[in-house]
Amino acid sequence: METESVLFIKYFFEFKSTSKNNYTLQFSMENKLIFMSKVIDFNLIKLIYDLNKDIYEKVEFNTFSENETVLTLLIKHLFEDIGLPQRYSVLHIKRIIDENQITFQSNTIECEKPSGIPLEAELLLVKNLSCVCNLITPHKVNFSFNIHFGAGVQFPPFAEKMIGMIIYKIFTRVKQFIENIVV
Repeated sequence: METESVLFIKYFFEFKSTSKNNYTLQFSMENKLIFMSKVIDFNLIKLIYDLNKDIYEKVEFNTFSENETVLTLLIKHLFEDIGLPQRYSVLHIKRIIDENQITFQSNTIECEKPSGIPLEAELLLVKNLSCVCNLITPHKVNFSFNIHFGAGVQFPPFAEKMIGMIIYKIFTRVKQFIENIVV
């Protein structure tokens, strides 16, 4: 039986491995000047990538509606020196709005490699990625991610911790941006 393992924890942020190829991520954001429900949409996802151009090489959205999009992304080859492949993903994302909760459900679309993706880049197979945004108050939201990668995706233990640090960097930038918006 596999046990839960904390891979990275710092301040407001917690990244865990819950079992093989399964991870959780939790953090919160608060800004008393904005209504969080108004900013939790695909523009927030775009902001994540816009604030982290040192981590993402390519990001493209093909939006079908305000609640459905396809995201193609190429992660920079951050682990080239240690022999890990560059990764890309094509994600189908749906936004589901409930009272006091907004959920993003995502999974990889297994398709022909999109144009602009290097031949040697490997698909990062996401079986399911769920981001639940619980609106605690109109100005505070708790984010809870559950990520399940496909069976072919394997990260060495040292890489898991490094990935936790990178994810922390990504969401710290977003958190600081959102929490410092003045309207």
